[in-house]
Amino acid sequence: MSRSRHLVDPELLPLLDSMPKRTVSAETLATMRASAISFPVDPGDLAATDMNTRKVPGPQGAPDVPVLIYRPKDASDPLPCIFHIHGGGYVSGSAEALEAGHRRLTNKLGCCIISVNYRLAPETTFPGPVEDCYAALAWVFANAAELGVDTARIGVMGESAGGGLAAALALLVRDRGEYRFAFQHLIYPMIDDRTCVTPDPHPYVGEFVWTPEANVFGWTSLLGHAPGGEGVSPYAAAARAESLSGLPPTFLATGALDLFLDENLDYASRLVRAGVPVEMHVYPGAFHAFQWSPGARVSRDAARDSREALARALA
Repeated sequence: MSRSRHLVDPELLPLLDSMPKRTVSAETLATMRASAISFPVDPGDLAATDMNTRKVPGPQGAPDVPVLIYRPKDASDPLPCIFHIHGGGYVSGSAEALEAGHRRLTNKLGCCIISVNYRLAPETTFPGPVEDCYAALAWVFANAAELGVDTARIGVMGESAGGGLAAALALLVRDRGEYRFAFQHLIYPMIDDRTCVTPDPHPYVGEFVWTPEANVFGWTSLLGHAPGGEGVSPYAAAARAESLSGLPPTFLATGALDLFLDENLDYASRLVRAGVPVEMHVYPGAFHAFQWSPGARVSRDAARDSREALARALA
């Protein structure tokens, strides 16, 4: 008997019923990686944008980091830039799978998007993935003139584990003091390993798509040990940061049935208390990755809110 199906937005039920029911584990990881969802690119967006792939220097002693660079055709430089980090529970996903969305945003917002293919866990544990992102960001700032990017208008964006890496990267950028983000844009970010061991779990979240069991596997894969204990770095789990002051203006959105609801609400509240401007959205009836049903009203509302916030932040 489902404990939360009655709370799901009715327009999302066809998506929910079409999703394969499988666990996320070491045994199923290869299948999960091979079956990643991607959407067809709109011909208009394809005609209006360019995409290039580069390999940029990685962290010291590590491989180069592949990045995908999207630009509007015939754009006037310098452009604002979204530094994007893909999701996938820290264990799967790719920048390439998001081409349709990235071309759409590049076209609609008139911006550059640079998307990072960081190394995945469990093959690469913390700090490898976030250091890959930092190395790619350093390359962007060092080559901004060649890229046609305005360094005063670079913000970081990510969904799920990509949102977790985006939040962690924002902390790393703040603390190292070499660069500056104009904003962070976090979509149901995976930011707190302690959600895996909470003694009082939310009764209605996490039943669908990304479950507590998947969460334990994802965090264990990233950390290289069981989640929830002492000594986890805030650059792995951003919610672990003692201070959130000095972070860039933040957009944060999540679903009311998403496993990450409580950790996202708590992070937004702490940001506000630290004096960081925050725009927070919670979408009723929405589970993790609900935007895979792009025609549902709640998905259209979420896409509009995200796009409008990005337009303001990039201006």
